[in-house]
Amino acid sequence: MTDLPPLDIPQIDIPGDEGPSVRVLAQFIRDLSFENPRAPESLQGGTKPNVEMGVELGARGRVDGLFELDLKLNITSTNDGEMQFQIELLYGGLFEIKGVPADQLEVLMLVECPRFLFPFARRIIADLTMDGGFPPFMMEPIDFGAVYLAQRQAQGGIPDGSVGNA
Repeated sequence: MTDLPPLDIPQIDIPGDEGPSVRVLAQFIRDLSFENPRAPESLQGGTKPNVEMGVELGARGRVDGLFELDLKLNITSTNDGEMQFQIELLYGGLFEIKGVPADQLEVLMLVECPRFLFPFARRIIADLTMDGGFPPFMMEPIDFGAVYLAQRQAQGGIPDGSVGNA
């Protein structure tokens, strides 16, 4: 075996924690309920169901410097005035957020972080409806910026129409 000289590899400076960063540390189901009170009659189809959906967001900082977000989805399907199914999902996430100015943290937590969680919550809802005997309910993407603005307006924090983009 021949001894080779050491390779001359230039050192590359990798930036540290200079810019903002968001990491999803954990995702979990905090609470889940599926009700199908009229089964098996509710599974026999009929007219097109009326589906109503509600979305709520809750975020909080923790003493360890991490942040928690709860994405609550309520879905009720009725047909001819009778409930077919009702789903309540409280899906949570644990986030590490660095380098974000304090005045931008709320928008990040209530607009961007739910976008990380939504695809997983959507899959849970689709699987749950399918396992309950219905066609999978595929939720349309949610505009979390609009949800944030609606919550702020309801709380009196943002006058109607004063914010262009969230």
